[in-house]
Amino acid sequence: GESAKILYLIYIILTAAETLALRAARMPWFDAVTTALTTISTGGFSIRDASIAYYQSSLINWILTFFMFAASVNFTLLFLLATRRFREALKSEELRVYTGIVVGSSLFIALDLVAKTGRSFGSALEAAAFQVTTLISTTGYCTEDFDLWPQFSRLVLLVVMFAGGCARSTAGGIKVSRIVLLFKGLKRDLRRILHTREVRPITLDGQRVEEDTISSVSLFFFAYMIILFFSTLIVSLDELDFTSAFTASLTCISNVGPGLGLVGPTCNFGFLSPLSKLVLSFTMIL
Repeated sequence: GESAKILYLIYIILTAAETLALRAARMPWFDAVTTALTTISTGGFSIRDASIAYYQSSLINWILTFFMFAASVNFTLLFLLATRRFREALKSEELRVYTGIVVGSSLFIALDLVAKTGRSFGSALEAAAFQVTTLISTTGYCTEDFDLWPQFSRLVLLVVMFAGGCARSTAGGIKVSRIVLLFKGLKRDLRRILHTREVRPITLDGQRVEEDTISSVSLFFFAYMIILFFSTLIVSLDELDFTSAFTASLTCISNVGPGLGLVGPTCNFGFLSPLSKLVLSFTMIL
């Protein structure tokens, strides 16, 4: 009960802190409150048609990037930080991998934008960090049309849409902890081929992970991909190109929001047939 109270308190404090930060950045009070509510819940809807691009503010973009990241971190780790157990929180493999994905993806995209579009590094890093964080946290805000970015940058964004945030957060996606366990399981199985008698348990944060958990993670990933495949197949009946059909399904099963192509950040799903809308609605619920 006490832990639940602290987690609720963390959620409320994050929402209040973001509201005040956005207000300090000269966002109107109503906008600040509603944006904070949809950020911490990683919901993503904005009261402005142009989403966050409406405000044209680098400060607002960085504030949102910080709070989207915080909302997509395992709330248990936020609980540890709130109770001043900093060492315990920083030992988290999931947090280290998640931070590495966000920072690495942002830098790769920023460098790609600088090289291929000629924009300044500061502008490129701001845009990259915001879009990586909003997609991996499955918040789904928009500051610019990333569908116009170079192909490499778009593919990196596609990868982070798969990944999603951390377990026990408000984010969607596969979740980084599952991805870590999938890679550890793959590594162990490959080693077994070379060393048939080797017995090597899988650990996460120094704790042994039960085989049932590894199996359930593998089953989850398999089911995820099967649902994504069939959803893409049905949506393609609307004569969509592969990118549009695939990312429409991916953004729905990951609960992200925008996709690429005809369902990109400046588009919507309104043109799809009733069948596709029903399938994608069911996919979001799943």
